[in-house]
Amino acid sequence: VQLVESGGGLAQAGGSLSLACEASGSITSIHDMSWHRQAPGKQRELVASITSGGHTKYADSLKGRFTISRDNTKGSIYLQMNNLKPEDTARYYCNADITVSSGNSYYYWGQGTQVTVSS
Repeated sequence: VQLVESGGGLAQAGGSLSLACEASGSITSIHDMSWHRQAPGKQRELVASITSGGHTKYADSLKGRFTISRDNTKGSIYLQMNNLKPEDTARYYCNADITVSSGNSYYYWGQGTQVTVSS
């Protein structure tokens, strides 16, 4: 199983960026998926999560600026980030709870994609 993130890059404060994450491999089902981020010298933190049914949760500090969405047919989640701030600069990681062909379930992480916001 692989999670591959795309998108990200450099944006100015007040701008927007979008991220995508696609799961692939010997997957039976994908349950909760989420975005996390880690800035240099800081712990990794939850940005947003979404269930297979589309129920979403956000970090309180990001509500209203970030939107998570999901396409179950593609095994993908997305993160739309608006009104970006320099403090949003971090490496963004995708995480998913996946049941594989063996019947076991595991949490998988992507390699991350860098988001840099300039002031």
